[in-house]
Amino acid sequence: MATNKKDVIVISLGGSLIVPKEINSSFISDFKKTIENLIEEGYRFVIVTGGGRIARNYIEAAAKVGDIDNEEKDWLGVHATRMNAHFIKTVFKKYAHPRINKNPRTKENLKKEFKDDEKIMIAAGWRPGWSTDYVATILAERFEAKKLINLSNITYLYNQDPNISPDAKKIKETNWDNLRKIVGNKWDPGMNAPFDPIASKLAQKNNLEVVIIGGKNLKNLEKCLDGKAFEGTIIK
Repeated sequence: MATNKKDVIVISLGGSLIVPKEINSSFISDFKKTIENLIEEGYRFVIVTGGGRIARNYIEAAAKVGDIDNEEKDWLGVHATRMNAHFIKTVFKKYAHPRINKNPRTKENLKKEFKDDEKIMIAAGWRPGWSTDYVATILAERFEAKKLINLSNITYLYNQDPNISPDAKKIKETNWDNLRKIVGNKWDPGMNAPFDPIASKLAQKNNLEVVIIGGKNLKNLEKCLDGKAFEGTIIK
């Protein structure tokens, strides 16, 4: 089913796409064109940026230099997401709300801030214990979004790690009970999971549909929103 263009579409944009090792200008260019085309069709977006390799570099370096607790690891990750958010806001300057959202706050405040004629709000990490997947899920709740797109460096979920097991099978559609068996129940700063465990719990509570789509072929994002067959995993 095609997505209602009156609905705000929330995208959790994986940091692994923005900064896999270096800033991925080629992907960002393709992403910009795709989102701008969708805006011309009438869609509106909240884009939440992950920290990617920048976050992990800081966390790993700090751990080598001295003792660092989970709260400080989380803060390093939060600030990495904010740097990436500023970068993405700059890329979408023509369409983006001028302020990066760093606090999901209340539904009323957000709807006053992101006005009906605005096309994109860029958001980043908020505070320790909150991954950007969790922020994206909270924002989906605040904006009453029906669908959250998790755009990452994987095209599908698998029942096993495909890099390790040759018998790994694609999962094209699953439910939250099964997904939570894969990701577990605990969030660790810098963890690399298909969808954060705490966000998964909230998404299940809210009956939110999350779609995992790979960043290599952004036509799949367009197909997903237009209700066409696409490559990716649906969780609901």
